[in-house]
Amino acid sequence: MTAGHIAGEADDHFHDECGVFGIFGRQDAAPIVALGLHALQHRGQEAAGIVSYDGTQFHVERHVGLIGDTFTKQAVMDRLRGTRAIGHTRYATTGGAGLRNVQPFFAELADGGLAIAHNGNLTNAMTVQRALQKEGAIFSSTSDTETILHLVATSRERDLNSRFIEAIRQVEGAFSLVALSSKKMIGVRDPLGIRPLVLGDLDGAWILASETCALDIIGARFVRDLKPGEMVVVTNKGIESLFPFEPQKPRFCIFEYVYFARPDSTVEGRNVYDVRKRIGAELAVENPVEADIVVPVPDSGTPAAIGFAQQASIPFELGIIRNHYVGRTFIQPGDSIRHMGVKLKHNANRKMIEGKRIVLVDDSIVRGTTSQKIVQMVRDAGAREVHMRIASPPTMSSCFYGVDTPEKSKLLASRMSVQEMAEFIRVDSLGFLSIDGLYRAVGEAGRNNEQPQFCDACFTAQYPTRLLDHEGSDNVRTLSLLAAGGQ
Repeated sequence: MTAGHIAGEADDHFHDECGVFGIFGRQDAAPIVALGLHALQHRGQEAAGIVSYDGTQFHVERHVGLIGDTFTKQAVMDRLRGTRAIGHTRYATTGGAGLRNVQPFFAELADGGLAIAHNGNLTNAMTVQRALQKEGAIFSSTSDTETILHLVATSRERDLNSRFIEAIRQVEGAFSLVALSSKKMIGVRDPLGIRPLVLGDLDGAWILASETCALDIIGARFVRDLKPGEMVVVTNKGIESLFPFEPQKPRFCIFEYVYFARPDSTVEGRNVYDVRKRIGAELAVENPVEADIVVPVPDSGTPAAIGFAQQASIPFELGIIRNHYVGRTFIQPGDSIRHMGVKLKHNANRKMIEGKRIVLVDDSIVRGTTSQKIVQMVRDAGAREVHMRIASPPTMSSCFYGVDTPEKSKLLASRMSVQEMAEFIRVDSLGFLSIDGLYRAVGEAGRNNEQPQFCDACFTAQYPTRLLDHEGSDNVRTLSLLAAGGQ
């Protein structure tokens, strides 16, 4: 994270993880991947990469910055020749920033090149890496994704499908992967299906993407979500579906519906915008308040604020206007205006706010510092009362599945009661959606505490997998046991 990052210590949002996109069987493969990544830019704004194959050789372009910074340049796209390509847009969740960690990763293996792009985080990557390093492996990045590439390279199975399966059976955590060899494109989701991955079709060319909005931008047809634990293999002969894992109860990340996915995407059969409106309606039922207007904290709080306003029969107004032209790496000119940072992104619409009791609706509170500044900004604009409603439960725990979150001690809800949080951000009242309310909004009757239907660990601290890299070394399985399927 750069020193001039606006979000920095004051950001009240979890950072998006990564987006992946691949296409097999189009003359303009790389430009289509670039368009798909542009639609997935919200999932990662630090860096991006594309790897293509032209029937003879692979072509690799990886750059720091937004998709539009590099992949709109003709010279760059001219180098990415071929009828198949995969791409990745990144926000660093493991390994830190820097070009060496930009994906897709590419390596020349014994039987040809292999590129791989990964959305998620492996929770045993360091464990596996240590075992590989003892056998002489050399890692060129600090990303967990490179672990999978090494496991494929060192496998003694006869064909790529088998080597890939052996590799992914040795890793744990969240992974939606897209890989490209000289003959095939592979997509796979982890057994719990924590991160999304969809299958699409563009005039006979198969597509893999993190979200359906990436299909919409190129006019592709949504075919279906990949199933948890499914591996699809695309070749010139067609598409094959494999299931290399033992079936498990799915645990899709519920925070995708709260914040990560784009509102115009359909995720696991649910339209994200509709879910967010229902979240707002549940929030209004659980946390009613007498007020004059409902104001979203843009942009992520807007659908929930609409749902809240409709349910509560309180007018919805854009009482805060967001500046969309502030980059994520804006450099603050000096300490003298550092306190103005929040106004670089948001400004109060005084005409709508002055003299009124307002309900601010946001998707979450992480550290609380941005909420504090926004509340003060609204009060300075003349609000008579400020009530804040949060469209998710309190975020109590860190995520280890591909989301950049602060350590638990820096999460406001992990060390304060709701009343203490209200006093900290200086609101007249504060209310969060309950965990059951969130489940109702996504179409469940409530949370099954014995067998949760989603991954909701950031709210409940109930992680769906072991966290080997975060639990010390006493319970670490060796690589040989992993390979043999031992426990």
